[in-house]
Amino acid sequence: MAVQPPAAARRIVIENAAIATVDAAGTEYARGHVVVLGNTVESVGDGPPPPRLADVARRIDGEGHLLTPGLVNTHHHFYQWLTRGLAQNRILFDWLVELYPSWARIDAELVHAATLGSAAALLTSGCTTAADHHYVFPRGAGDLLGASIEAVRQLGLRFTALRGSMDRGRKDGGLPPDHAVEDTDEILAASEAAVDRWHDGSSGSMLQVALAPCSPFSVSTELMSRSAELARRKGVRLHTHGSETAEEAAFCHQLFGMGPTDYFESTGWLGEDVWMAHCVHMTDSDLAKFAETGTGVAHCPSSNARLAAGIARVPDMLGAGVPVGLGVDGTASNESGQLGTELRNALLISRLRGGPDTLTARQALRLATMGGARVLGRQHEIGSVEPGKLADLALWKVDGLLHSTIADPVAALVLGALPPLTLLLVDGRPVVERGHLTTADEPAIARTCAKAARTLAARHD
Repeated sequence: MAVQPPAAARRIVIENAAIATVDAAGTEYARGHVVVLGNTVESVGDGPPPPRLADVARRIDGEGHLLTPGLVNTHHHFYQWLTRGLAQNRILFDWLVELYPSWARIDAELVHAATLGSAAALLTSGCTTAADHHYVFPRGAGDLLGASIEAVRQLGLRFTALRGSMDRGRKDGGLPPDHAVEDTDEILAASEAAVDRWHDGSSGSMLQVALAPCSPFSVSTELMSRSAELARRKGVRLHTHGSETAEEAAFCHQLFGMGPTDYFESTGWLGEDVWMAHCVHMTDSDLAKFAETGTGVAHCPSSNARLAAGIARVPDMLGAGVPVGLGVDGTASNESGQLGTELRNALLISRLRGGPDTLTARQALRLATMGGARVLGRQHEIGSVEPGKLADLALWKVDGLLHSTIADPVAALVLGALPPLTLLLVDGRPVVERGHLTTADEPAIARTCAKAARTLAARHD
C-alpha cells in the first residue's frame, strides 16, 4: 500500500543521476530522475523529470552520482560504541566473557552517548533504517531503551528498537555474569511496557519495537517461549542471535539435546515475523526450515570475520528463498560501525566460500536494501525507489578520484571504496549533506562519546 504524503507537501527533484531502483525487476536508469513529494517518492524514471512541477522546494543535479534506496541495517548493538578496540583476538564466547563486566556497568547517559555515535556512523554511511538489539539492563541504570530512542530521534534515523533480555546467568549455565541478567517475569513485563509505550505500527512509522531475547546461551527456554507468545499477542516481530558459532551449536546440543534451529522451532521461534542474527553454521535442514517458514537472517560479514565465526551460506540462503539482510553488528566486533562497507565485505567473503559468481554487486545492494526491508517486515514501505514508497534515499558521488574509472556505478558503490554521500533523505528529510550530519554536530558527538568511553572504562577498572 502506498504511503500518503502529508498535506501541503513540497517537492524535492533529483535529476541527471544514475539510478538503481532495486525494484522487483532490478530496473536501472543511466540518467534518470526522482521526484519526492513530502515523505514519499512521487515518480522515478528515465531522463528529465516531468515539466512544470509545482511547489518544488529544491532541485538537485545528480550528475556524476548514483541514487539508491537508503540502506537497511538489520542487526546492531549501539551501546558497544563505547567498547571498541577491546578483546581484539578473541572468539565469540571469550570475547563476551571479557566484555560483559564493562557492559554490566552502563547507564542511560552512556547509552544515549553511544547511540549518538552509532547512529551517526550509520547515517553517514548511507543507512536510513536500523534495528538495534539492546539486551543489557543493569539494575538502577535508568531508562536505557528510552535513551537510545531519544538519541535516534535527534539524528533522524528510522528505527526498530529491539527490547532484548538475558535471564540465564553463570549460576544457571549461561555466559553472562549473574548481576547482568534480569528476572524472567520482570523482562516480560518490561517488554510489554516497551511495546505499549513506543511501538508505532502505522504506515510510515519512524519507530517500531520488537522483542529480542539475546541468545540460547544467555536466555532460558521459558523466556524464549513466553516472549514469542507475547510478541504475537502484541503484533510485533521477534529477533535473536542464532547459529553464530560452532561453540554455540555445541552448547545447544549439550544443554537442549538439539541444534540451534531445532531448538528455536521447539520454542515457537520460526516464522515470517522472526529474524536471526548471523546464522553462520547452518545445515541443509536448517536452511530448509528457514525457507519453509520465512524466517529471516541478518548477515553480518565483518563481525563474523572479526570474531572468526565463519562464513555464512548466503548464496545458499538466497537460492532457497530465505529472507536475508545485512547487519553491522555491535561496534565492539565491527569497529567501523558503517553499513555501507558491508556491501563490499558481503560480496568478497561470500566469494571466498563459493567462487566468483556466488554473489554479484547487484545482489549485495539488494541485500542491503530490499533484503533488509523484507527482514524487518517493511518491504512495502522501504527498500526500493518506487512511486508511493517512503523517500529514504541515498545519493552517492561516484565521479571522484576513487571511482571515476569504474563505468558501472553499482560496481563503484559495491566493489570500490565507500563513495562520498552527497545527500541522504530519511522520510523525505535531508539528514546528511555532503558527507556530514545536518541534525547534529559531529565533533561534539565525538567528544561526548570519548568522555563516555572513559567513564565506562573507569567503572570497570
